[in-house]
Amino acid sequence: MDTFFLSHGSPMLSVDESLPARHFFESWRSKVLPAAPTAILVVSGHWETASPTVNAIDGSSDTIHDFYNFPKRLYEFKYPAPGAPHLARRVKELLQNAGFEHVKEDNARGLDHGAWIPLMLMYPEADIPVCQLSVQTQMDVTHHFNMGKALAPLRDEGVLIIGSGSATHNLRMLSRENGPVAQWASDFDTWLKEALLGGRYNEVNNYMEKAPNARMAQPWPDHFYPLHVALGAAGERAKADLIHHSWSNSNLSYASYRQVFRIAKGRTYRQYFLCLPKSIAFKTFNAQKPHL
Repeated sequence: MDTFFLSHGSPMLSVDESLPARHFFESWRSKVLPAAPTAILVVSGHWETASPTVNAIDGSSDTIHDFYNFPKRLYEFKYPAPGAPHLARRVKELLQNAGFEHVKEDNARGLDHGAWIPLMLMYPEADIPVCQLSVQTQMDVTHHFNMGKALAPLRDEGVLIIGSGSATHNLRMLSRENGPVAQWASDFDTWLKEALLGGRYNEVNNYMEKAPNARMAQPWPDHFYPLHVALGAAGERAKADLIHHSWSNSNLSYASYRQVFRIAKGRTYRQYFLCLPKSIAFKTFNAQKPHL
């Protein structure tokens, strides 16, 4: 299964019908990923911890309204997706096997809005188990890319890996009006698109040195590290596709990317599917054929 980086933008995404990104998320199953994953792992920019932490929830997940001064109805939304404790333990196992020694479980934390707002539009039935993994903003890009690499086996287990952040994220510079896109935001967003689509992942991993206006577009790395986890999980031969692009508030990009994994050279399409569990192989075959 491919991995994804989704720009979740403003909490208004949950109610504002004028946002093109909202319609993109609503069309997820019909246009992006028809096959239902066995479970969903979300790496959200809204959960920061000192060491990698997964939420291992038995039963329905709580809905965390971690935003302020928004319309009242946003605080009334619930997304009671079942927790994914088995996935949480699998994530912990993979990270520890890759050398991440201090991986923790949180048995109480629900889903923050970086997870539940896009998911309520993508999978409104809230019937797919969801687990979250935190980011460590005191660590660097390599740390998060390596976390993603450790999680790559989940793709073959039918798990949908989503990095939920933002292609540009400078809240102090947001405009209340949807005027012309700020040049600094456009320049960074364009650089990111060209780097990803051109396979220049080393540049993306060194974005602070390589990208124009990096400190303006991403003054804090919390909403960009989920991209690096998704890239790491996609594998070295992955190819990025831009699957949505729009703006709001003059500089908030909703650019979202799919990391299409490719079968290793010399390995046939049939050999790939023989390695998958039958139920997962059947779903994958009917939904998406990996690029050769």
